Amino acid sequence: MANLEVIRTYVTDQMKQDHSGHDVAHIQRVVNLARYLLKAHPEADQEIVLVAAATHDILDDKLVTDVAAKREELLTIYRAAGLTEEQVAAILAIIDHMSYSKNLQQHYQLSIDGQLVQDADRLDALGAIGIGRTFYYGAHTGAPMYDPTIAPRTNLTKQDYRQKSPVLNHFYEKLFKLGDLMNTAEAKDLAAQRIQFMHEFVDTFKHEWEFDE
Repeated sequence: MANLEVIRTYVTDQMKQDHSGHDVAHIQRVVNLARYLLKAHPEADQEIVLVAAATHDILDDKLVTDVAAKREELLTIYRAAGLTEEQVAAILAIIDHMSYSKNLQQHYQLSIDGQLVQDADRLDALGAIGIGRTFYYGAHTGAPMYDPTIAPRTNLTKQDYRQKSPVLNHFYEKLFKLGDLMNTAEAKDLAAQRIQFMHEFVDTFKHEWEFDE
């Protein structure tokens, strides 16, 4: 039985200074969403899902400068928590292949464990929280909120995706697409509700931006 408190303490320490929307609160929401999805998928490995959900941003190359060094540190934490080598390999396979940017040019088929973590992470990019995180990250990178002269981009590579773009374009370039990319029926249902709310927000935002009496 893995010691999840070791994982929780490490992740809290790593993410406590984050100001990009990938903070401790985001991690906890993803873990909570993963727990919710696990209820409908008893075939999944709960420890692998929860540890992967808790540590999925630790090796994110947009947040970490030296990914290789951070990977070695994370491996030490996994082992200190009592995870087996098989569990560690399964968790790393998830967090190495679950991100939206990693799947832009080729689709990685994840295990059921990975599918639940991916769905949970993507759900936290949607709805009211998703809107807040999107603008929060845009401010973090210095992106403008909106520019009606700049159209949303299509057929993005990972390099293109990482280039600065108006915040509102991100809804079209990624967020509105996530509903169709969910793996599980439960996540699809939640995503549909959250995306509908986001469409209403974007429509209202544009109306207010372009207001002219």
